Amino acid sequence: MLMITGATGALGRLVTARLAHRDDVVIGTRAPAPGQRRVDFDDPSSLDFTGVDTLLVISAGAAEDDIVAARHEAVISAAEKAGVGHLVYTSLSGDGDHLTYALAHRWTERRLRRSTLNWTVLRNGLYAEFLAAIAAPGPDGTVAAPLGDGRLAAVAREDLADVAVRVATDPAPHAGRTYELVGEQALGGADLAAAVEGRYEPGTLAATRDAVAASGDALPFQVPMLLSTYSAIAGGFLDGTSVTDNQLRALLGRAPRSALEVYAATVR
Repeated sequence: MLMITGATGALGRLVTARLAHRDDVVIGTRAPAPGQRRVDFDDPSSLDFTGVDTLLVISAGAAEDDIVAARHEAVISAAEKAGVGHLVYTSLSGDGDHLTYALAHRWTERRLRRSTLNWTVLRNGLYAEFLAAIAAPGPDGTVAAPLGDGRLAAVAREDLADVAVRVATDPAPHAGRTYELVGEQALGGADLAAAVEGRYEPGTLAATRDAVAASGDALPFQVPMLLSTYSAIAGGFLDGTSVTDNQLRALLGRAPRSALEVYAATVR
């Protein structure tokens, strides 16, 4: 049996949709629908993985580092106790170490390596859909995100879902592997603006920080997370050039989707 945890997020929903036809797949979520199993990373009593051969853990990253680490520790320990055969974890691409939210991912990878489980780590690049959220054009078509002259090797979320399904449904060939999964086309602010027939006028980090904090749309810990993303892109750390073994195309078995087209479609 394959269980998917963290299935309520955008990536999890895509994975679940691809496997909905299979009767050997179980969805684990905090608020289960009929036929699903309750799995709450914050409630150890719900982490019963009895009978699970493969566990796909979609990271619980929307929290402070100590909370995320505690959640992942609980899941991995419960998987060890239940005798799960293989755990597949969605992590963050290796070029993302400058991001404030990288620590919990790297901690989880270390914990997996010293576990008793067979494991595979999928180091996902930042989503093209996420780029559409943090670098959307304004009402006048201006992309003002503080990306400087940097570029992002964004990847379509659909492609990452396809890879997760491929690995989780046949995990044995991928045991002990860490896969880098970033886009093949690095996108800069000017590219984004051109895709939506706008213009690129990057703002400053300080002005962006003030705007995000004033909007009320982000929790306090999320503000530095977002600003570190802009900084890492602007600094040239996420353009894909430091990823020497990108496995996205190989694991897809085809060319990746156009991240620029995904960005344009999402903002529209």
